[in-house]
Amino acid sequence: MSIFSGRRSQGALHNSTPTPGLRESLAEEMLKDRQSARFLTAEANSYIYACCLRVVAQLGVADLLADGPVHVGHLAKCVSADEQALYRVLRLLSTRGIFCETAAGVFVLMERGASLRSDSRRSVREGIMAATTPAIYRAGGELLHSVLTGEPAVAHVFGQSLFEYFGSHTPEGTEFHSGMGQYSMIESENFVRDCRLPETGTVVDVGGGQGELLVLILQRHRRLQGVLCDLPHVIRNHRMGAIEDASRWQVVGGSFFDSVPAGGDVYVIQYVLHNWSDEQCLTILRNCRRGMARGGRVIIHDMIVPPGNEPDQSKVLDIVMMSIVTGRERTRQEFERLLDAAGLRIVGITPPSLGALSIIEAEAF
Repeated sequence: MSIFSGRRSQGALHNSTPTPGLRESLAEEMLKDRQSARFLTAEANSYIYACCLRVVAQLGVADLLADGPVHVGHLAKCVSADEQALYRVLRLLSTRGIFCETAAGVFVLMERGASLRSDSRRSVREGIMAATTPAIYRAGGELLHSVLTGEPAVAHVFGQSLFEYFGSHTPEGTEFHSGMGQYSMIESENFVRDCRLPETGTVVDVGGGQGELLVLILQRHRRLQGVLCDLPHVIRNHRMGAIEDASRWQVVGGSFFDSVPAGGDVYVIQYVLHNWSDEQCLTILRNCRRGMARGGRVIIHDMIVPPGNEPDQSKVLDIVMMSIVTGRERTRQEFERLLDAAGLRIVGITPPSLGALSIIEAEAF
């Protein structure tokens, strides 16, 4: 006789059947599991939206839609693309409200996608191409290396730092620096609108690139003097000539790790510190502290990572920085520690209004 026969086996089978309450609980758990799996799978594929953005930015599709709806067939001919492939890209981006398919194969550029146009006052077309350049994507794909070692994945992938790589790969380097310049200009406009600067004195733009920010500052504050400070090869093609009165500005080549021009009343550091480690940032800040006039200030224009679990662009960019350079996006407390170690104290923070960067004002103590 089988050991599962008779009353005992029937009782065992009966006891193994879930009760109605248990069945409902198991069903709820299975539903939660399916929802979790679906969400995580979608998250894993979300990078493809950025890939599609890069494609339409490279092809200049938004410019072709400036005057209204256009059939994808015409778009494809204009940009020498495969019609069906382009359609599929536009169809996906339409789910994000960037484009809209108004009729079969006919697309219109939506308000959300307006800054894809190259003639938009706040165009981010080049910025999108910089953010999605293959070197940065490849580094992101090797993020595990950064997490395990604490070192940028770029060096692991290419055997060079990010800026060394762009220096030896001219097309990618040009694309990246052009896009960063476009982004910088947008944030510079926000800075000059929101930042409190003195009526007179000297502003030193530390790591100011070709001078886009300093030009805007001097145009808005006509009694200020300005000093642009960056590496010699960076400032070689500076744009300070936009200020016709050449007595109001000067350009100084050098590394901010060695020194910064002395005598400034305000030292502006826009989106520079996030590129560097705490130790390197401390060197930059101490050089500013040594160089400033009595009562001088350092004004940092950078992202501040907020506390809590809410989504924020700074938390995304922080991971990008982890994979490509030694820097990071920082919390207020991390900025306070750096500034305090450099002999500076935060006296005011202006949160971003339209952009992503906060204005951190610090004074010597």
